[in-house]
Amino acid sequence: MNHNASLSAPPRRTRRIVLLSLAILGMASATFVVRRPLMMSAPMCMAGRWHGCFDTFNGVVLMTLIALPLAALVVWALACRRRAVGVTSAWRMSLAEVGMVHGTVPFLWMTMMPGAGVGTAPRRVSLVPLRDLVTMGPGGIVGNLLIFAALGFFAPMRFAALASVPRILALGAGCSVLVETAQYVLWLDRVSSVDDVLVNAAGAVLAALASRRWWRTTAEAPSDQPRPARAPAG
Repeated sequence: MNHNASLSAPPRRTRRIVLLSLAILGMASATFVVRRPLMMSAPMCMAGRWHGCFDTFNGVVLMTLIALPLAALVVWALACRRRAVGVTSAWRMSLAEVGMVHGTVPFLWMTMMPGAGVGTAPRRVSLVPLRDLVTMGPGGIVGNLLIFAALGFFAPMRFAALASVPRILALGAGCSVLVETAQYVLWLDRVSSVDDVLVNAAGAVLAALASRRWWRTTAEAPSDQPRPARAPAG
């Protein structure tokens, strides 16, 4: 049994290296494609100016990419601290916690950006399902799918109670309803649409299905508590 375990360890490690390399390559390729729009916001962001950086999509995306090394450092610090006290699944828990925040907050920030008629344009609500999908366009649909994708991907890995497709669907839909309600109450010149809720929830579910193999199940029973020390034999 030990021999078989030692044989399966290298392929598993190789698979992780390949997945990490593909993720880095994909991120680098995406950054290369959008490099020109991002560089337009770089002077404002580097100068710490709010206007032109944090109130634009390009600026928020640029600052999210710049913050990636800091997010990786936080994951490493949390994992090391948990491993020091014998917590199981330290790396997975730490990655899931940081990933949920780092992957969701920027999209929420962009979603809550006010339009040109903030405070003056009439509030707009669309409660007819599938009517707004035609006007969203491919970019709008992809953006709505990504808003809670990180939450759907990492939440079941961190919380065993959420390791279920219906629960992730409810989580994504509930969070989206809160966002749409906030847009309406704050009068941000945005349409509060039921289609946004449907697409946001679908994005969370699709991301959750992509991470299903790493979900924390009750059978594994991992916890955030230190592992009990074994009693000495005899």
